[in-house]
Amino acid sequence: MKTLLAAALLLSLAAPALGAEPAVPTFQVDPFWPKALPNQYLNGDPGGVFVDAQDHVWMIHRPKTIAKDMGTVGDAKNPAEAECCRPAPSVIEFDADGKFIQAWGGPSPEGKYDWPQPEHGIFVDYKNNVWLCGNGGNQCLKFTRDGKFLLQIGKAGQTKGSLDETSLNHPADAAVWPATNEVFIADGYANRRVIVFDADTGKFKRMWGAYGNKPDDSAPRAEPEKRASGPAPQQFDLVHCLKIAKDGLVYVCDRRNNRIQVFTIDGKFVKEGFVAKATLSSGGTVYNLGFSGDAKQSYLMVGDLANGHIRILNRQTLEEVPNSAFGQTGHGTGQFNGLHALATDSKGNVYVAETRAARLQKFVMKGGAR
Repeated sequence: MKTLLAAALLLSLAAPALGAEPAVPTFQVDPFWPKALPNQYLNGDPGGVFVDAQDHVWMIHRPKTIAKDMGTVGDAKNPAEAECCRPAPSVIEFDADGKFIQAWGGPSPEGKYDWPQPEHGIFVDYKNNVWLCGNGGNQCLKFTRDGKFLLQIGKAGQTKGSLDETSLNHPADAAVWPATNEVFIADGYANRRVIVFDADTGKFKRMWGAYGNKPDDSAPRAEPEKRASGPAPQQFDLVHCLKIAKDGLVYVCDRRNNRIQVFTIDGKFVKEGFVAKATLSSGGTVYNLGFSGDAKQSYLMVGDLANGHIRILNRQTLEEVPNSAFGQTGHGTGQFNGLHALATDSKGNVYVAETRAARLQKFVMKGGAR
């Protein structure tokens, strides 16, 4: 009996306390993911990556960057000058093993929509519709899973600033909240706000700027030195990503201000956290983020292009977990060359889209949050 009691005591001491945070996740690159594209396809710089409910990975890339990055591209010209390669359509779907499923997208031959260029940001909603935006245009588009056009929000070449309820200005990202069937747009590269529309009709619902306040396009943008050591800017400066957690909190990447701001679905400010605030890069640090795979989504994976890391933050405190960052700037497997976007799947694996390297990488979670 004493032996059993002692064993039980040891187990109770070794077990994590009730409600304690799960262990911090650790990762290892999968050098064989994804598999080669078929049809002599070649992808350009990725503008975004997303993992859907089936753990399929979606990438939106920029075919027009291929000639710039690779020189002459085979049958991109007519007649073809070489056997390889063909620019893949802009939207590519992989299964969880990295196998190519389909590709589609590009300008509408019938003029039904304005294709955004350069392409930026992709999201698959709870109805299996695909949303994409473009930081070189003023629109976001909605398609079925197989590429049938459904809806356009905003119009190419038309914008009226951050207070307008119908136009966009270089939007970077979109996310749909199922409970309200609303699409939230990170608007973005020129405007300084989050704007929300009905996901079926495109009807305007609401908007907000930093701290949930009215966006102000006339407010000065902080210089890197002042941003690093001065008071927190009162306006967004490049709203680069927008992610919604399972609990309905909205996480906004304020890229050039080196910070994340958190809001309720209605746009009420909750908190903010800075990421490598002292970094003086004009591009900023908070390029994109994803949630850990445990039920509570205890951690944030934050892509920091300026410093070449993925940083892991405690989602409750928005503080970086010491010694948890992984990756470094470089050209090799597991390194980052243009860490532009990231996404996480249901198992906590991380997928990274690199613009300068024109590639996707998968980092398998080896331990930690489940």
